[in-house]
Amino acid sequence: MTSDIQIARQARKKPILEVAEGLGLSGEDILPYGHDKAKISHAAVTRVGQQPSGHLILVTAISPTPAGEGKTTTTVGLGDALNRIGKRATICIREASLGPNFGMKGGAAGGGRAQIVPMEEMNLHFTGDFHAITSAHNLLAAMIDNHIYWGNQLGIDTRRISWRRVMDMNDRALRDMVVGLGGSTNGFPRQTGFDITVASEVMAILCLSRDLDDLQDRLGRIVIGYDMERRPVTAADLQADGAMTVLLKDALQPNLVQTLENNPALVHGGPFANIAHGCNSVIATRTALAMSDYVVTEAGFGADLGAEKFLDIKCRLAGLTPSAVVLVATVRALKMNGGVAKADLAQEDAASVRRGCANLGRHIENLRAFGLPVVVALNHFDADQESELSEVSRFCAAQGVKMIVARHWAEGGAGATDLAREVVNLVERGETGFQTLYRDEIPLWDKIETICRRIYRASGVEPAPGVQAQLEAWEGAGHGHMPVCIAKTQYSFSTDPARLGAPEDHVVPVREVRLNAGAGFVVAICGDIMTMPGLPRTPAAENIGLDGKGQVEGLF
Repeated sequence: MTSDIQIARQARKKPILEVAEGLGLSGEDILPYGHDKAKISHAAVTRVGQQPSGHLILVTAISPTPAGEGKTTTTVGLGDALNRIGKRATICIREASLGPNFGMKGGAAGGGRAQIVPMEEMNLHFTGDFHAITSAHNLLAAMIDNHIYWGNQLGIDTRRISWRRVMDMNDRALRDMVVGLGGSTNGFPRQTGFDITVASEVMAILCLSRDLDDLQDRLGRIVIGYDMERRPVTAADLQADGAMTVLLKDALQPNLVQTLENNPALVHGGPFANIAHGCNSVIATRTALAMSDYVVTEAGFGADLGAEKFLDIKCRLAGLTPSAVVLVATVRALKMNGGVAKADLAQEDAASVRRGCANLGRHIENLRAFGLPVVVALNHFDADQESELSEVSRFCAAQGVKMIVARHWAEGGAGATDLAREVVNLVERGETGFQTLYRDEIPLWDKIETICRRIYRASGVEPAPGVQAQLEAWEGAGHGHMPVCIAKTQYSFSTDPARLGAPEDHVVPVREVRLNAGAGFVVAICGDIMTMPGLPRTPAAENIGLDGKGQVEGLF
């Protein structure tokens, strides 16, 4: 069987200028990074932003399993299929983090005949956006400790510094540490730690900013900690916002690449959905909408995380209104949610599919709570049996939604044309009544409870000591209108990753809350989720290297 990387290397890519011209952009509008990728300039983003917007289609999925769901693959396949049926469609997805690539999860460019290329570059350093975000974040961290070393004019309380450092790699040894050891010339010792770059507030700010001015304004509002009087200290107080903006100037420009079928794709930003808000950049989405009839975008992990955050955070803050949602499932993943071990997935088992459909049904119900029309895309595998497909079809029919078997992995856009036609049908029927899950004005704790009870079906939410008092203090400081971002395991509706299917009446423990004043939302860290992941027992990095031709092998 031909691997993803082999398929990607066989692609007949167009010069990136030709891809840009298909969007109405000229050579002056793009900044090429080699022959097959480019950034769209700030001037071009501003100019096209005045044009009418197309329809926004969200692709999400059931709860992720080791069996795989294929959300990005479906996003790419649907985009290619919409172009095949005569619609001008652009794909918007996130950039890949090095952490999962060298860890366990793998890449983020699609798969099979539904991929975005250049795949290797996209999954490695790409155009350097993540490095710029890491540098800007850590510049602020360095300026905090430097300010304290040179007299601490702002009176920063070193016990209440909340700004941690970041790096784009999984490294559990850096989660909690002490810096400043080694004597007076190295500063003042204090406890801190590292998060992965995708969890950085700077990443969230880049993904939610409208332009360079908005970027600097948001960076300046970052709260890095508190002074001795418990007043917030910001990045602007440290005069760090200007230099941080300079580091992010190029990174804010969306990246233009193409699919295997030479259709345009904007790949920009990369917050995870289990520990961050899980969506590509607002600037890329808005730019694509101005140049296309349809924009197909995804939100990370399952709909309980990615879709909820896309709708309650990104759409709320950016004023976006989706037209329809595609909910991706696989027979394999449904079997796992129905209690089948990964080693036994090849065996025909319609009964386990039926049991696993409880997870699918929960996600359908949740998405309908936002007033959006839904279609289920069953991402087809060769081992799928007709009895198993029939179970999913019957279940979806009973839920009042269509299920379309999509074969884009094997056939590219041609395998997803039925899905594309159904998406167009949903859009043209105009049945969208989009609404967010909660109002801006309700208290922050009530927002957390609303998500936990209505989306996760929790019977209760337990705050750690001090959590509710901290939320009330932020409300008193004027942050009560913000949406909330729940950081929890992606594998279950509960905070226990082993509880698959559709668990109910569980309790969600809120361990910690963090204020992202610049990004504009509050993070609630629940259960055992970590904002700095660790590598697995056998990391993918052990099998990655170069072959005799200098080509990457072992990456996929």
